[in-house]
Amino acid sequence: MPMPLPQSNSQSTVDCSQPSRTESGAASEGASQEFSNAERTVLLGLAHDSIFSALQNREICLDPPTPHFAEPRGAFTSLYLRQGDEPKQLRGCVGYVLPSCPVYRAVAETARAAAFDDHRFRPVTIEEAPILEIELSILSPPRAVQPDEIEVGRHGLVISQHGHRGLLLPQVPVEHGWDCLTFLEQTCRKAGLPLDAWKHGANIEAFTAEVFAEKSDK
Repeated sequence: MPMPLPQSNSQSTVDCSQPSRTESGAASEGASQEFSNAERTVLLGLAHDSIFSALQNREICLDPPTPHFAEPRGAFTSLYLRQGDEPKQLRGCVGYVLPSCPVYRAVAETARAAAFDDHRFRPVTIEEAPILEIELSILSPPRAVQPDEIEVGRHGLVISQHGHRGLLLPQVPVEHGWDCLTFLEQTCRKAGLPLDAWKHGANIEAFTAEVFAEKSDK
């Protein structure tokens, strides 16, 4: 079916902190590669086309082209811009935590949301779109865990309580050098909860992510 122009974020979308910068073909630590390099190329191209089509006021077809792409997955799309020789900077990051739709649609919708609906950034412009660098994180379904089951570098976390929810991707604690305790506290902070909410009834869920991006020459 054709895809309409992007809408404002729903409750199913979450913006994320800046993830690490991996290249196409590299999965997150501790996760096996589910998507082939050819499939990764298709999904990265879809993310670009989803953004361009919104700027050009045209629709795209979101019927999954293969059974694998029809499988439900959570997904995050991270956008980066590079200015000259400066390190690339996060330009938007939005995702679906739960596997509520086919991964093909999830990538297209989160790419548009990252480009136009991430409240931390102004919308992507037609001039910026051709030079965006895209990173995708395809999530496993989250499952309830105990704190001592969390593996830094393998698991991402979702912590929720009293209508608040925070998510950090698996690569975030590795990038910042956090131990498990700090990872838990920072996910609580992301949720707008006290740092020790994980000790006092907050729901703790973990997931893994297959992370891949476009190769960069810089």
